Amino acid sequence: MTAMTHRDRLVLAIAAACFLIILVIEEFSPVNVVGAYGYVLPILLVTTLRNRTIMLVTVLACVAATYSGLLQPTKPGRFQSAVINRSVVVGVLLSVAYLGVSWEERKAREEAARAALARETESLLKANTQLVQAKDQLNRSERLAAVGQLVASVAHEVGTPLHSIAWHVQALAEEPGATPEMRKRVAIIDDQLTRVVRIIQDLLSSTRPRQLEPQWLPVEEVVSPSAVLMEPAFHEKGIILIVDIPKDLPLVWADKEKIHQALVNVLANALAATPAQGKVTVMAGSREASSAELDRGRLIADGMSSSVVTIEVQDTGCGMPEEDVQKAFEPFFTTKAVGKGTGLGLFLSRESVVAHGGSLAMTSEIGCGTIVTMTLPAMQREPIHTREEA
Repeated sequence: MTAMTHRDRLVLAIAAACFLIILVIEEFSPVNVVGAYGYVLPILLVTTLRNRTIMLVTVLACVAATYSGLLQPTKPGRFQSAVINRSVVVGVLLSVAYLGVSWEERKAREEAARAALARETESLLKANTQLVQAKDQLNRSERLAAVGQLVASVAHEVGTPLHSIAWHVQALAEEPGATPEMRKRVAIIDDQLTRVVRIIQDLLSSTRPRQLEPQWLPVEEVVSPSAVLMEPAFHEKGIILIVDIPKDLPLVWADKEKIHQALVNVLANALAATPAQGKVTVMAGSREASSAELDRGRLIADGMSSSVVTIEVQDTGCGMPEEDVQKAFEPFFTTKAVGKGTGLGLFLSRESVVAHGGSLAMTSEIGCGTIVTMTLPAMQREPIHTREEA
């Protein structure tokens, strides 16, 4: 039986009060059968409770109270007439009870049907939403497949001249007149050419990209090469690039090349969004991992401690509206002008970070700038090991 609500208890109390009042009236004027019709009121009140047991008890009580009037003394020859009159009242009470119960049950069935229809409608809307999302995902997959085929064909054609460029760069580094600063720049160019060649090899090897090769590395070793590579572009545009990497950070779980590529993508976006005289800050830190971060990280990173490393790239650019932030990691979404961006940089960067057991998130405010936060599994390092690795 369903528990009675406060409203149900109030209705039941009113019905009981009406029943007692009519019963008292009947006691004082048993000859006047009209008062017995008043038992219709408690019956109608009880029908709103939609409880057959309570209705049955109420009807039996009203019928018994109606016939109890026959126990009072009557005039000679009037008993038979009183029985007939009160039987008529009982018939009316039973009819009212039947009609009331039927009406309330019909209302209950209609309400149940409306609720079922609402649930079915909600289920259909969810199914339609999932269908639209699946269609969008299929369209994105088809576009990514087409882009992959195009990139593979382009990569094949680009590979040969890149090898030639790499050879000439190495020759420049060996020139007698090369200064230390020139050799430093040439070394950076050579490293990036090597990285491009490896990316092209990944694209040409098969439809499956190169497997990650993560390891526990110092944070500075992961972050600094990206900052060094992008620093000339920031300097040329008149933007201050600040890199803040504390010395006591734990080791970070990273495939150096993949995270380097992700950081370069994020820094390139910050460079494009920040005006001259602006500032871009790269800050590394660590914090306690949430339970979800621990579960996700320990599935991939052996030896992960209870903390994570965070790498934030904060710019003082124009910022983005919330609707654009929600779509920022979707493939092919870009706020840049046509021909200035493919919309794949952040998408591929997040895929790489997630494959490490980490996450890539973005917050932005129009007129204040954007913060992109990369979170990766961490492992507390021992000082002796750190000195040996250094």
